[in-house]
Amino acid sequence: MSRKPTRRAFLASGAAAALAACGWDGGRHGRPLLADISRFNDWFSERLFSETRLAPKFDPADRSRSFPNYHIAAMTPRLADPAAWRLEVGGLVRTPLSLTVDDVKQLGTERYTVAHHCVEGWSAIATWAGTPLRALAARAGVLPAARYVRFDSFDRDYYNGWDLASAMHPETILAFGFNDRPIMPEHGAPLRLYAPHKLGYKLTKYLTKITFTTDRPGGYWEDQGYPWYGGV
Repeated sequence: MSRKPTRRAFLASGAAAALAACGWDGGRHGRPLLADISRFNDWFSERLFSETRLAPKFDPADRSRSFPNYHIAAMTPRLADPAAWRLEVGGLVRTPLSLTVDDVKQLGTERYTVAHHCVEGWSAIATWAGTPLRALAARAGVLPAARYVRFDSFDRDYYNGWDLASAMHPETILAFGFNDRPIMPEHGAPLRLYAPHKLGYKLTKYLTKITFTTDRPGGYWEDQGYPWYGGV
């Protein structure tokens, strides 16, 4: 498939979201035009999305030498007791789950080398390994009423909301590997959300909880005016 739609989507997302990165408040204080840009970005990105459209893949030799990392806490979030960490899965599911990283790994592994796009305008290529979120959803038995997914983090209560279709894309993973080694704290250890079809701020690090719901969740940056869909 041509890369042109992907580039168009990224430019549309970046143009609106970059306004937020520069202090845009989402149009809540007399900037309705910018709020309209955000809504158009979400409308455009959601209609471009397809569960069959896959991200371009790269050779591991093409990986970027550096990969910036961000978090909300003053210092890189780290677990005091990694052995006690569990991923809680609940909401509209038949079987709530409480999983270790090894439990997640047993659900299968997807590995790819893709370009990561940040709302600040930079891109970097890296290799990610993780379990497809759709495999975890199948294990929990997501109920038909679910329409959205909320992802919570131990990074100072950072969270995101996704539409269910994006979450169930085959390239949406719960990543435990980065560039052929276990993921490091600066990139979201022990487990983070990853997908090449979303901008970086949508890819929640330091996961603690996944909740399937009928109500659309907000998000740490989305509540401050960033586009909610955040598609690439």
